[in-house]
Amino acid sequence: MSGWTHVSNSIKPAVLSVSPGRHAWRRFRQNKLGLYSLVLFSVLVLMSLFAEVLSNDKPLLVSYQGELYFPLVKTYSEKTFAGDFETPTDYLDPFIRDKLTQNGNWAVYPPNPYGPRTINYFAKEPNPSAPSRDNWLGTDDRGRDLLAQLIYGFRLSVLFGLALTFTGVVIGVITGALQGYAGGKTDLVFQRFMEIWGSMPELYLLIIFSAIFAPSVALLLFLLSLFGWMGLSDYVRAEFLRNRQMDYVRAARALGVSNLHIMWRHILPNSMTPVVTFLPFRMSAAILALTSLDFLGLGVPPGTPSLGELLSQGKANIDAWWISLSTFAVLVITLLLLTFMGDALRDALDPRKANT
Repeated sequence: MSGWTHVSNSIKPAVLSVSPGRHAWRRFRQNKLGLYSLVLFSVLVLMSLFAEVLSNDKPLLVSYQGELYFPLVKTYSEKTFAGDFETPTDYLDPFIRDKLTQNGNWAVYPPNPYGPRTINYFAKEPNPSAPSRDNWLGTDDRGRDLLAQLIYGFRLSVLFGLALTFTGVVIGVITGALQGYAGGKTDLVFQRFMEIWGSMPELYLLIIFSAIFAPSVALLLFLLSLFGWMGLSDYVRAEFLRNRQMDYVRAARALGVSNLHIMWRHILPNSMTPVVTFLPFRMSAAILALTSLDFLGLGVPPGTPSLGELLSQGKANIDAWWISLSTFAVLVITLLLLTFMGDALRDALDPRKANT
């Protein structure tokens, strides 16, 4: 009996191994500022994706004379609601609003009843007007609601930043992996090409292309993607140069594993630290690039809601302090959240803190 007791006491519970990803996530959560920034940024991005529901000049749902209408997904003429013309309904028109609230009719409006291009022709003050009950953050110099401009402008900046970051990561990882793994003449040729390509005047090229082609988000994304991959490519190249000399790579080669399989399944997973750490800072740079080009008039097409265009309006209308202040606040908060997330990611992936 004592033997069984000795055996049972000697048995210790097995220690479950934790993957490096879980270790990194645990260290990331310990950075409260980075974690809260990630949560807040995710909430803001998710809300901006539903901008049409939050800020729109069309009701979400209308009940008129016993029938239901969905103006958000279908355009109705004024005659549908007892108007005189076949033109699309202006739901800010006091006549239409009265029709939608009389005789048991009702309408559900978004929290902010203005779209990004809505001009309130029934405004009580000249444009740009200060914050009021009708326009919570005021209007710009064209009479458009500033809150709607910020919501849609924030969404455009974030989506543009994500797209530019994605293309830069894909091109940067591919080129960096080829340079670092192949080495020799391949690496030398790529390095000389990057030196020549990086010395080209990016801003001048943007000015030339904006004069030749009609401005568009796709054109801007294409032009910036041509230059946005080189920084990450150098980091990935350095990681591949270091990892290709490791014993596990030599063992894989000795077993006859193909070069592509070694690069994709063995070296790349061990070279992702600079890539992941690079993402928030690359996205911040993309948002700043879009804002700067819009401020100079070289960005998105005229009339498209953007933070850079609002900053340009604020510069042209110094007395309308609410334009510059609110736009600057949105831009600063966005960049701060991305910076805090980047710092937390860098600390979480730091190999010197792997055992903490």
